[in-house]
Amino acid sequence: MTKTLSTIHTTIGVICALVMIPSLCFAEMRSLNGTVTYHERMALPVDAVVEVMLLDVSLADAPAKVVAQTRFIPKGEVPVKYTLNYDTNGISDRHRYALRAKISVKDQMIFSTTSHHPVFTDGATSTNIIVKRVGTATSTPSGRWLAKRIQGKHPAKSVQTILEIAPDGAVSGTGGCNRIRGKANIDGERMRFGNIAATNMLCPPEAMEQESSFFAALSAVHSWRVDPTGRQLLLLDAKGGAMLVMQKM
Repeated sequence: MTKTLSTIHTTIGVICALVMIPSLCFAEMRSLNGTVTYHERMALPVDAVVEVMLLDVSLADAPAKVVAQTRFIPKGEVPVKYTLNYDTNGISDRHRYALRAKISVKDQMIFSTTSHHPVFTDGATSTNIIVKRVGTATSTPSGRWLAKRIQGKHPAKSVQTILEIAPDGAVSGTGGCNRIRGKANIDGERMRFGNIAATNMLCPPEAMEQESSFFAALSAVHSWRVDPTGRQLLLLDAKGGAMLVMQKM
């Protein structure tokens, strides 16, 4: 902000107080636009909430004052775009300002700003914010998982497809009808399923169709990702598309 702009705001405030001219008393709204992202190779939880705040950080011995903030449910993966509206009448060229961001799931913070992102000072507009992971969520595909989407489709409400992955890669569970057993070859973030053995039971067509789609999805898996909460496992094809979205049981 320039000194001229600050002077104009002060003059308008005096005029408003003395003569109450409505056309001069409206606040001027502006926007900061940028992105929030993190470097961890993890999926953004579907129920994540992103919050971005504009803070007055002028006083070193006092908590930062929130000047403006926005909260929203992001669409897609990071980096996610945000727009933060603020009133220029609340900005002073004598103060220092910074941006802070966090990502939460069910009021539990999983990512937060750890570095200083100044704005307005010396023309700096560091509006692309990097957040880092907090907490102790695990990052491993091992566990017992319930299918929430199979090749982009929601499973039938009456059919459960369960995948259990042991720390050594041993696989068990059910496709929705038949019990399965096999092995997953896991190398870092890469994952390939070997031959999956299954029992030979007959079930209703709905269950058999879901199971067939599940087996096809397993055969196409090339990598895996766990979201920051450790509650969701994504099994991805060679192009990074989600063949299976699994929820921790």
